[in-house]
Amino acid sequence: MSGKIFWFIIAIVMAAGVVYYILSWRGAVDMPVPPTAKPMPELIFSDYEGKIVNLSEFRGPLRSRESEASKPLIINVWASWCSYCKKELSDFAVIQQEFGEKITVIAIDRRETPEAVKKYSDDLGVTGKIILLLDPDDSLYKAISGFSMPETLFVDREGSIRYHKRGPMELEEIRRRAQKILL
Repeated sequence: MSGKIFWFIIAIVMAAGVVYYILSWRGAVDMPVPPTAKPMPELIFSDYEGKIVNLSEFRGPLRSRESEASKPLIINVWASWCSYCKKELSDFAVIQQEFGEKITVIAIDRRETPEAVKKYSDDLGVTGKIILLLDPDDSLYKAISGFSMPETLFVDREGSIRYHKRGPMELEEIRRRAQKILL
């Protein structure tokens, strides 16, 4: 009898995991990060020309200057093979245009060649509209324990991740999240 109970409990746990995975893939699971969350990791990437860059370069004034606030970031992890990423990259370009200098949108590609990524972003019409970086080692995806595509981080003025969205978003959700990290 106890063997049946054990397998019943295992089946329930597995079913719950499958339901969570399906909901997160469809964007129904939101990953708010508590205020005590770790700061955004400082990682090194490269731009299309091969220049090495650090995410902190895009945050504006240094956090040590208390009189000035740093700029919030929206960081999207994407790849050309991700069907959801195509629409999102265009939506992120719209958000960058709408919010202007108040926010910085950065799209970081996972493990693809610079030539392929540049061609893709050029064809999509987003090159020059948002910051596009390359992550050949997949360091950001690993650092945020990524498991879906795309993954988007909303980083506040203090450099803390306030929202971690796993899966695709519509333009209105991106806009709403961007407004919240500006507060």
